[in-house]
Amino acid sequence: MEEKSQNNRNLKIIIGVLVLLLAILFVWMMLQRTQYSFLVKEKEQQRTDLQHELDSVITEHNKTKQAYGALSDSLKAKDSLIQANAIEIKKLLGTQWEYAKVSKKLARLQIIAQGYVRQMDSLYTVNQELHAENEKIRQDFRNEQSRSQSLVKDKEELTARVNNAAVLRAYDVTSTAIKLKGGDKETPTDKASRTDRVKVCFTIGENPLVKAGKKSIYICISRPDNVVVIKSKYDTFTFNGQTIPYSVREDISYDGKAMNLCVKWTKKDNDKPAMKGQYTVTVYTEDKLIGSGTFQLK
Repeated sequence: MEEKSQNNRNLKIIIGVLVLLLAILFVWMMLQRTQYSFLVKEKEQQRTDLQHELDSVITEHNKTKQAYGALSDSLKAKDSLIQANAIEIKKLLGTQWEYAKVSKKLARLQIIAQGYVRQMDSLYTVNQELHAENEKIRQDFRNEQSRSQSLVKDKEELTARVNNAAVLRAYDVTSTAIKLKGGDKETPTDKASRTDRVKVCFTIGENPLVKAGKKSIYICISRPDNVVVIKSKYDTFTFNGQTIPYSVREDISYDGKAMNLCVKWTKKDNDKPAMKGQYTVTVYTEDKLIGSGTFQLK
């Protein structure tokens, strides 16, 4: 009986120990499960944080490219490297991954992205300096061009003034109708029917700008009907591209000083009597109208 009782006590002790061990094992398993769940949540949080960091790096990188526009094309190789690293990190985060490995790659990507920004800043600065320099060169060129055009214009204006000034002028153009008596005796008249000759006098003005030498002077006497009286149909000269008849031509030797000049036109014997009315006298050189006047016949 005592032996049986001893066996029962031993069994109870064994059962108690087993129950205690099972309780301890249960508690340990619960702790392990709780710890595992915590680790899973912690790793998921780490993955989320790393994903956010990755998204932030790529977002800032894209903003930088957009901000610098076409200038970013000069760093295409570095941009491709950034994009390739971002894709690799994203793939790692979607599979079984190690925090340390992904963190290291992400840190390296951030360094590359920061280097990209610094290079873009440097390129932008250099580009702005070149742009400013080119703009200064262009402005200097425009200023120089404007000065050159101004000088050319001044020169043209000066040349035009000199050319306009370097011409002969005929002053005090006066005309007198003359009646011929007894051979070549001249008597002034204002009667058209008695007019045999017209005497035109004027003064060639002093002008040291005019080149000295022989000058041809053409005098045109126009009737009231605007027809120029002539001696011969061959008495013409060219003026402004047109052929103009003249009444009298006088060749002079001009030395830049003032000189008085008188010329005469004489009617032919078979000419009709002069017309009544106002006559116009114009004085030309080869290329200029230099003076004019009028006279009246009754």
